[in-house]
Amino acid sequence: MGKRMRGADRRAQVLEIAAEEFAAHGLHGASTEAIAREAGITQAYVFRMFGTKKALFLELVRASFDRLTDAMRAAAGDATGLAALSAMGAQYYDLLADRTGLLLQLQGFAACGDEEVRAAVRECFARMWDTVAETTGLEPVTVKSFLAFGMLLNAGAALDVEDADGAWAEGVRTRIRPGLFEHITAEANR
Repeated sequence: MGKRMRGADRRAQVLEIAAEEFAAHGLHGASTEAIAREAGITQAYVFRMFGTKKALFLELVRASFDRLTDAMRAAAGDATGLAALSAMGAQYYDLLADRTGLLLQLQGFAACGDEEVRAAVRECFARMWDTVAETTGLEPVTVKSFLAFGMLLNAGAALDVEDADGAWAEGVRTRIRPGLFEHITAEANR
């Protein structure tokens, strides 16, 4: 078995390993046995730390959404309106480098056939929506458009679009400019 670690260090190690496993294989395809083996511990110890495979998955999915939501809020700072949205968008774009985190979010959506997962992902998405809406003060149609672009960026990260050729890949990689959402208002969409 692995070398002795403090509990918090071991937990962090298992979370890091599990994030990769769940990002690649999802809730049902991930193997707690593989996670334990890579961490140098027993599968029973993984369950002792997290309770169930689903609990471990949900902890990782929630953390992934929280990192993104908190980073966008911090990027906006004291700004509001389109200036805040622009700062949030730039931060979101920069977070695409965390492919594992984005894949965890997508795996969370994919596992929403499970009621407990669906409830957790709804809470995470609601928190992200509320953060964007409350920070910017913008209309729901603008928030919706912003988050829709974000979901496209998540899909692009999942597709590893940085390494793909073609006009479609170039289009997905295009950085969103600050003024993009100026025309997307409730008034323009009546």
